Amino acid sequence: MKASKILFPTDFSHTGDAALALATSLARDTGATLLIVHVEEPPTAYGGGELYYGIPEPATEDLRKMLHKVEPTDPAVPYEHRLVTGDPANAVVRLAEEEGVDMIVLGTHGRTGLSRLLMGSVAEAIVRRAKCPVLSYRKPEQATADA
Repeated sequence: MKASKILFPTDFSHTGDAALALATSLARDTGATLLIVHVEEPPTAYGGGELYYGIPEPATEDLRKMLHKVEPTDPAVPYEHRLVTGDPANAVVRLAEEEGVDMIVLGTHGRTGLSRLLMGSVAEAIVRRAKCPVLSYRKPEQATADA
């Protein structure tokens, strides 16, 4: 596979660490640039029956600093950062189309049952909506000392 751009969305959780290593390897092996993205969700609050946007937490500048700390695991891999605003799944899919990415590589929390029902699955929404291939990676659980 020849790729020119691979998109890696991050929510700054540890579930993405292994996916970042995988995205880095794929970018290195295909000669692609890694596009590291975080989606800032606009804060919403209800008051007086109207929807309005409040003050984001953490601040956008703090998110930008956090994003710039996320780098490929191989320093030879070229990369770019993007901080976008919106619904995470929609924003990732939209950016992938705008940037003409060849693949999206993302980490997943692997939630099931009630927590998935209540929180939804950003990864699943991206897989369903993206026009390019999506590689969803769930880091295997750590083996316990008893095993």
